[in-house]
Amino acid sequence: MSPVALAFGVLAITHSASWLSAVITAAMVPRVAGMILGGGIADRYRRDTVLRLTSLGASISQAGVATLLLTHQNPALLLPPAALNGIFQALTTPTLRGIVPQLASGRGIQQANSLLASARNVAQLLGPAAAGLLTVSVGGGWAIAADAASFLLAAGCFARMSLPDLPPRTTGDPTMLDDLRQGWGYYRARPWMWSVTLAFAVFNAVNMGGWQILGPVIAAHTIGADGWGLVLSARGAGALLATVLMVKLTVRRPMIKALCLMTLNAGPLILLGTGANTLWLAAAAFAAGVAAEFFTVVWSTVWHVHVPERLISRVGAWDEFGSFAPIPVGQLSAPILAAAFGAAAVTITGGALTAVAMLLPLLVPSLRRIELTTSTTDPEIDPAEKR
Repeated sequence: MSPVALAFGVLAITHSASWLSAVITAAMVPRVAGMILGGGIADRYRRDTVLRLTSLGASISQAGVATLLLTHQNPALLLPPAALNGIFQALTTPTLRGIVPQLASGRGIQQANSLLASARNVAQLLGPAAAGLLTVSVGGGWAIAADAASFLLAAGCFARMSLPDLPPRTTGDPTMLDDLRQGWGYYRARPWMWSVTLAFAVFNAVNMGGWQILGPVIAAHTIGADGWGLVLSARGAGALLATVLMVKLTVRRPMIKALCLMTLNAGPLILLGTGANTLWLAAAAFAAGVAAEFFTVVWSTVWHVHVPERLISRVGAWDEFGSFAPIPVGQLSAPILAAAFGAAAVTITGGALTAVAMLLPLLVPSLRRIELTTSTTDPEIDPAEKR
């Protein structure tokens, strides 16, 4: 709900795209910058406690945003609560990644990841529509208020979890900085991790710039706003289908299949640039949605199976940081490149870059050998570390 409601809420009181960009950036920068620290905190303290506190904090910060929008305050006042929300999200993301193997095991890990992804995709399908209805009827501020209430509900759900207490820390225990260094050393020593991170650094920059920024611009002159809405819905439907199927599907050598399927995400960008009609673009977006969520479930499960639970949040934070950091670059550079070379040329080139980026990690032998089981032939994964 939040992106739609925030966009229209800020525009309603400022009539300025610059202020909207400032508010969004105020949330994105601390979210990306705080991920590494968030990973260290998630591995150092009980994850259920961290999630309760971050959900409560996000509820308070979003309530602040809602209050400012509803009372039509100076837009500069939106920046601090937006930044706070970004910080809470930075703490939440690595904690969520690490908590799944504490709640499920064996085959249940993939099923848990599939069910979580299904719930996320349903929310992504229904949330924007609900936000749009609330924004049109009562205003964006009330939609943000509903979002704040949802974070409060999340805190209540997390309160029903009760994970074991961690062993008490003593004077000679590693510091937070030592923990973060250990996470970096583990991550850096495994090419199967950072090769995929680099691939998704390219993917996220291209997707956020070429698809989310230039996509609506091109669509406005080709398939129209209604056609663009249909394309986005088709992508969401494909993603939802993939997560439902992955609850039962067993895949051998999953990373090979997942990365090869991810090349389908080049299709929508290339078709967008060539001026394809709504039907072809929606079909390509549906396939891309299937591929993207298939990869998401596989990648999450691989981490939960092959990375020690005690390290998973701080190691995963390096993956998320590397993947997300280029997003602002893509958002800022897409309009500049489009002005220089044309929007169509940028999206077509972006599609080609996406396909190449997804295939390059397959050059790493250890990545190709990974299985979704606790036994593996990957020499970089020591089974003893799982114990």
